[in-house]
Amino acid sequence: MSRPVSRVLTLLELLQSGGVRTVAELADRLGVGERTVRRYVDHLVDLDVPVESVRGRYGGYRLAPGHRMPPLMLTDDEALAVLLGLVAGRRTGITAAAGTAGETAAAKVRRVLPERLRDRLDAVLDSLTFTTAPTGSAAPDAAVLLPVADAVRHHRPLAIRYTGGSGAGSGSGSGSGGSRSGRSGSGERTVYPYGLVAHAGRWYVTGRDLSVGADRTFRLDRIHGARVLPGTFEPPPGPGPAERVLTALATAPYRHEVTVRVRGTAEEIRARLPRSVAVVAAADDDGDGGEGGGWCRVQIRAERLDWLPSLLASLDRPFVVERPDELRGLVADLAGRLMDAARGTAPPRD
Repeated sequence: MSRPVSRVLTLLELLQSGGVRTVAELADRLGVGERTVRRYVDHLVDLDVPVESVRGRYGGYRLAPGHRMPPLMLTDDEALAVLLGLVAGRRTGITAAAGTAGETAAAKVRRVLPERLRDRLDAVLDSLTFTTAPTGSAAPDAAVLLPVADAVRHHRPLAIRYTGGSGAGSGSGSGSGGSRSGRSGSGERTVYPYGLVAHAGRWYVTGRDLSVGADRTFRLDRIHGARVLPGTFEPPPGPGPAERVLTALATAPYRHEVTVRVRGTAEEIRARLPRSVAVVAAADDDGDGGEGGGWCRVQIRAERLDWLPSLLASLDRPFVVERPDELRGLVADLAGRLMDAARGTAPPRD
């Protein structure tokens, strides 16, 4: 590549980084005179690259909005970051792209890369394996995600149509299956959206549902149609969007309401229990001032109880099951099996 062409492409890369670049700055970065910089800018304009001249004391050049995107220019590290990001995004569910959009985006990036770099990146992708299975994601439509994000950013009301997991309208998130209760009917409702949250392969928006006068959490893949409405609102103080979503998931109305007292500080117990599973708070009736420390009350909503005994045992802390009684029996059964294993006793035949 000849040096003038290389410098023109370097100029484009500098302009793509954003902001206004003075002629003196560009001349210094390119190692040429200011007149040459202006000539290089003319070359870009001839190629339909929308370069805009900014007058004034702090004037210079910047990229202006145009109908055509400038040529894609990526360093080796940037190209690797983009492609690996697309791969990781598809596996974790963070990529908000339904169907094959992630794959076609990666293919377009690869097509414009030099052959040398494309072959090296293919070697990385072909030799890469993962230790975990892909996350079953529920990607939202761009037609939903973009207006929701716009409403969140500018604190504007949002009109949505929402359908819960059972097919009826609903507005309260849950741990894995989405909403389990709420207002019936899937008509349009108005929401003051506080924030977007990506969690466990799904996207959520949390905010004030004006139709019921309460805070709600909505899964974006269950929103059908979203419109930004006129006006603005002021987000309330208090927990951030992520904490609101995790609390909503942990308190969703499942079949069993579990309460357990666990010895330890709230910080110690939260470090072992995901916030989307349990709500942890210091016990109001904690009278233990002894060497063992205080107690916390842990509240868990669950559709089944069979997984809870092993979870409680993994805390490696004293605990007392307050409710339900059925959980106490399951904990006793686990304790018996552990004792048999410690003695080397074979389990009884079914």
